[in-house]
Amino acid sequence: MNENVTKEARTYAMLCHLSSLSGFIVPLCTIIAPLVFWLLKKDEHAFVDQEGKESLNFEISMIIYYVISGILCLVVIGFFLLSLLFVFHIIVVIVAAVRASNGDGYRYPMTIRFIG
Repeated sequence: MNENVTKEARTYAMLCHLSSLSGFIVPLCTIIAPLVFWLLKKDEHAFVDQEGKESLNFEISMIIYYVISGILCLVVIGFFLLSLLFVFHIIVVIVAAVRASNGDGYRYPMTIRFIG
């Protein structure tokens, strides 16, 4: 646990990660929800800035992977890829949220860094 990160920063960083799961209920919230939390606190807390960018980069990357898998459904393998991506997506978001709540940064695997 990183003692230098405030409780508020840890909470908002965790919300940046967890809020992306709302996209499974409301389309586009996968990007909008983390973006809102990141924009609210990125100037106050460097940790929220770091984790918010990480979350947004991951969610943009996942949208690209979901679209590619959707196209690959035409040749059947896409169905398998979609199910794998779905499980992977949920697991790594939960891991990232737990790490953020402990004050530790998390780098998502398979992430294209769009936002520096």
